[in-house]
Amino acid sequence: MPRGTLEVILVSAKGLEDNNFLSSIDPYVILTYRTQEHKSTVQEDAGSNPQWNESFLFTISDSASELNLRIMDKRKFRKDDSLGEATIPLDAVLEEGTLLETAYNVVKDQEFCGEIKVALTFTPEVGDSYGQNAEGESYGGWRESSREF
Repeated sequence: MPRGTLEVILVSAKGLEDNNFLSSIDPYVILTYRTQEHKSTVQEDAGSNPQWNESFLFTISDSASELNLRIMDKRKFRKDDSLGEATIPLDAVLEEGTLLETAYNVVKDQEFCGEIKVALTFTPEVGDSYGQNAEGESYGGWRESSREF
């Protein structure tokens, strides 16, 4: 498993369930990778189509292969409500390095309840990229011999 830094750009969501009677929902997102957790800002009165455009960094150093997003509604006088969750597999970004803005399904009680859009960038640790040995020499390419015949 590669080691490095995962940058998650939380862009927006759409189609979230807005079941508040007197006001719009105040959504925020809790992003979790293993034991690392980040929380976005609360988008007050954003309703079912909030926009964040925020960036978060995670350290990748083990074999966990997914990022979890929990979308919440901030409540003033009681416990925050869950609006749904999205699970993002990380295999593609770990191989490719970058995934442009992509929409992922938000699910609550096994039912579709909106989508959330994120962009991902993985930066491997120096000396940890595939196809390099411990000294950083690349394999598979032509290399001129230093020996003269």
